[in-house]
Amino acid sequence: QVQLVEAGGGLVQPGGSLMISCVAYGFVGRINVMAWYRQTPGKDRELVATIADGGQPDYADSVKDRFTILRDIGANRVYLKMQNLKPEDTATYYCNAPSVDGRVFWGQGTQVTVSS
Repeated sequence: QVQLVEAGGGLVQPGGSLMISCVAYGFVGRINVMAWYRQTPGKDRELVATIADGGQPDYADSVKDRFTILRDIGANRVYLKMQNLKPEDTATYYCNAPSVDGRVFWGQGTQVTVSS
């Protein structure tokens, strides 16, 4: 069964750090790109960061220089290291990856709350 499972969300104070992770299970073949999105109630899901096989990571302007996307290709894992967190980073964070036949899969999401 193909699935993405996120973990590591929680409550953190402004200026703090947190790392969330995502494991991909059941994918056949190589996953070409993995990404993190986030969503808050009433808003569209927005792209936060992507990382492709052999490619440079790419970030939304709002998180550039604060977030780092990391990938363990052999373990089918992707991480999002978040630093200098701001209240506006509060959201549900979702992992995203395509299968070799082009279907797109999403994880169940992990909540990150930045508040004092």
